[in-house]
Amino acid sequence: MANDVAPGETLISLRGVTKVFGEGSTAFFALKGIDIDITRGDFVAVMGPSGSGKSTAMNILGCLDVPTKGAYRFRGYHVENLERDQRALLRRRYLGFVFQGFNLLARTSALENVELPLVYRGEEKAKRREQAMAALEKVGLAEWWDHTPAELSGGQQQRVAIARAIVTHPEVLLADEPTGNLDTERSLEIMRLLTDLNRDNGITIVMVTHEAEMAAFAHTIIHFRDGLVESIEAKDSVGVKA
Repeated sequence: MANDVAPGETLISLRGVTKVFGEGSTAFFALKGIDIDITRGDFVAVMGPSGSGKSTAMNILGCLDVPTKGAYRFRGYHVENLERDQRALLRRRYLGFVFQGFNLLARTSALENVELPLVYRGEEKAKRREQAMAALEKVGLAEWWDHTPAELSGGQQQRVAIARAIVTHPEVLLADEPTGNLDTERSLEIMRLLTDLNRDNGITIVMVTHEAEMAAFAHTIIHFRDGLVESIEAKDSVGVKA
């Protein structure tokens, strides 16, 4: 997948994406044919009530699920036509993930947690240690490299999780309620960090959140309701088009 996409050009495109769970009378339409374009370098917040389809859309964007109908193009390639192994390769090469619950290994140091994606890639130990330390430095936790999650605050744990997500230099960071388990001060710290990564490193960020205060950090806000894109707010020329 070598198609380069310049900043401001369309990186992700969903066209007529529908997702149905179940069959017949029990079928549930989680997505009802959505059209979205996300440009490279954007910071997108996805909002909506429970059951609105935002998590289903994120799973499709993250190659964790596929549309029932419709097209998902990433860098111009049709992701919906890829085999499971090909989607897994796309995830490892281009996508980073941050979750509400941090998902860190409890008895493992911050450095070792950050190294994990590189272990899966088969990187040699010295190289992955160097890259993991650089990622911890980027999130301001280099001095805490040998601490386990139990020895870190919630905000620090989420920083480790972000370092783990960016250690492979992903093109897109998918964040699912990244501040959901944090107090307001720690939440704002995480949002400032994500903003810096977006601005300084050019990482495209797509973030699900219920909090308008956190969504305000994004350039573009997409509102989902009942399996459809209800509205889009774009703050500047970099944005999403429906």
